[in-house]
Amino acid sequence: MKLCPTGHATHPQWRMAAALVLAQLRAQMALPAYAQAPTLGLLYITDHYAGQAQPLLDHLAAELPEVTDWSGTVGVGVCANNAEYFDEPALVVMLLELPCDQYRVFSGVAPLPRASTGGFVAHTALVHADGDTPDVASLIAEMAERTTSGYVFGGLSASRGASVQFAVGGNGNLAGQGAAGGVFGGGLSGVAFGAGVALLSRVTQGCQPVGPTHRITAAKDNVVLELDGEPALDVLLQTLDVSLDGDPQQAVQSVRATLAGLMDEQAAPTPGRTGHFGTDTRVRHIIGLDGTRHGVALADMVEPGMGLAFCQRNVAAARADLMRICAEVREELEPAEFEPLSLPAGAGQELSPGYGATQAPQPPRPERHIAGALYVSCSGRGGPHFGGPGAELQIVRHALGDVPLAGFFAGGEIAHHHLYGYTGVLTVFCTE
Repeated sequence: MKLCPTGHATHPQWRMAAALVLAQLRAQMALPAYAQAPTLGLLYITDHYAGQAQPLLDHLAAELPEVTDWSGTVGVGVCANNAEYFDEPALVVMLLELPCDQYRVFSGVAPLPRASTGGFVAHTALVHADGDTPDVASLIAEMAERTTSGYVFGGLSASRGASVQFAVGGNGNLAGQGAAGGVFGGGLSGVAFGAGVALLSRVTQGCQPVGPTHRITAAKDNVVLELDGEPALDVLLQTLDVSLDGDPQQAVQSVRATLAGLMDEQAAPTPGRTGHFGTDTRVRHIIGLDGTRHGVALADMVEPGMGLAFCQRNVAAARADLMRICAEVREELEPAEFEPLSLPAGAGQELSPGYGATQAPQPPRPERHIAGALYVSCSGRGGPHFGGPGAELQIVRHALGDVPLAGFFAGGEIAHHHLYGYTGVLTVFCTE
């Protein structure tokens, strides 16, 4: 897989922005290291262009006839390497050169088939979704089940106007798409990738716990009633060190600045643990306080047995965690003389970690390079949250280098089989 041509621009008129993007793409496609015959295009626009989504897609498809497949969506911002376009008219395009049997564009009218049906087998998938779609979290989980890895990545459309998605496949039409022009609203769309497409993906959290992890011991729908056997509202106020009786105004302000990190029962750590969130934690808003039942209402359904930790957005923690995942990606790409020996579950547990008995020489892992990167960040993270315009993407560039990158600022982030909030999802396409 060669380097992915990438173009980005801002202009009040979409045709001018598209012309600037096309000029960048064509200049890169003329270079030997870049893909010269790409077939898949990823297109992200800010909501300023949402009303012109169809003519914009038609124009790009006509100017790049070799690109037969398109996918993308709208965000309140879009990003490229070292650049953020937030709350201004802008677009970014990335082109990928992939074997035709290693990816499929899907949408609501041409859904991704299950692996058991034969034909193309999806290993993972880039997913774009409309947040207003009923039960969207369950649809994302169901989409993950259609892949052999169980891993999907992407984000929710974010727009003050139309929440459009792009999905065009194979000579301008998806099978079953009919007369649809490739611009959709609602549901899910995206690109499924086969096992032959090498990629790495990481999730970075933007919130930090302000207290220990609790076990939900009583709940009703989206209301947490008890934490570790104590009234949930009392636990929240105690964690924040505020009182509704003493200074209710201060208490309300503290609660408004607080979020809840939820963990599934099987992933919940031991109650009382503190520290940074892992990828199993989904941050949700506190949407109300139930004074009668001393409960805390969240923007998600909860069940007894789940873990919960109250948290707040933390700039320093967000920066550190973003640098961490970028470092992990770079380490994965570097060649290694030795790799851990894969052992069956439970085997070798009597051996101390670090001893040679737990590892064995493996063939050297070849050095891999980043052909292109996709970054989906929460719309609440971009810009000033990291210290200034473009600061978040500057961190990514400093860690990964000058690599092709495209992405958008979403209304919710998708990774694994979960819907996240206040996170960033970094995915890189690799080449040896």
